[in-house]
Amino acid sequence: MKSFQKRNPVPIALVGIVLMILGTVAALNSEDLPIIGGGTTYTADFSEAAGLQSDDEVRIAGVKVGQVSAIDLEGDKVRVSFKVRDAWLGDRTTAAIKIKTLLGQKYLALDPVGQQPLNPGDPIPRERTVAPYDVLEAFRGLSQTVDEIDTDQLAEGFDALSDTFANTPDDVRGALTGLSRLSDTIASRDTQLSTLLANTRQVSQTLAERDAELTKLLEDGNLLLDELSRRKEAITALLDGSRQLATELQGLVDDNQGQLDPVLAQLDQLTNMLQRNQEALGEGIRRFAPFVRVFTNTIGNGRWFDNYICGLLLPSVGPLNEEGCNPNE
Repeated sequence: MKSFQKRNPVPIALVGIVLMILGTVAALNSEDLPIIGGGTTYTADFSEAAGLQSDDEVRIAGVKVGQVSAIDLEGDKVRVSFKVRDAWLGDRTTAAIKIKTLLGQKYLALDPVGQQPLNPGDPIPRERTVAPYDVLEAFRGLSQTVDEIDTDQLAEGFDALSDTFANTPDDVRGALTGLSRLSDTIASRDTQLSTLLANTRQVSQTLAERDAELTKLLEDGNLLLDELSRRKEAITALLDGSRQLATELQGLVDDNQGQLDPVLAQLDQLTNMLQRNQEALGEGIRRFAPFVRVFTNTIGNGRWFDNYICGLLLPSVGPLNEEGCNPNE
């Protein structure tokens, strides 16, 4: 057997290139592979797409089981291709396009009915599919229809009709007069109505463009509410503990009120006495300052000090102080 280095490199290179191409194709079409792909592909026929788009969710009983892969127009019907993974569909399965959010995002709802499994090659017929009424499209259509109305010509038509039936009975004439006034009102408010409908169209378009952000905001709000619900017991325990602490503190104050009252009364007396003698205390401190200075100078000459204290001994005490104290000496 020849070694790998001795073989012809040309066939090896060709085989390697073919394997790389096959790997690239498999990676690009991984969703369609039988084992690791996105599931089994089914089709359903609808009277209209109703705002359904590719990559929208496919749900069974509210649980996501796949996504829409393609939407194509075939004659007078819309064929929706979708993939379902890890779910069973019966041969009487029904499909409906339902509204996922208030902003008009849709999803495909399936009801797996039947005794036999659904053949992926047989589309779900229109008799077993339901398409909803799109409110946003209705507003857009209303705006476009109103924009195309010639309000001046409409008013002239109502006026001519009113003049033609001017000699008719009062009931008919009154109805036509009301129609004429209605046409005049519509004509006079044409600019305001156009602006209102244009703003409505812009608002609906903005909401449709911000659908992902608003959906994320609602999901985050749900997460916050769930977290608060989970923390309900902890918050309740905290509030109960606070109430018990307040009760214990109130009991502590009540139990020691007899001892606290005399202490507070004596403290009040002490503060009153200090306030009354505030000036005397200040004067004593002021006069004590010179003595402190002199005494500091006296003891500042080493480990000893000499001092003369006048009047320490009375003159009557022996021969040590017969003449008494003379502060001037």
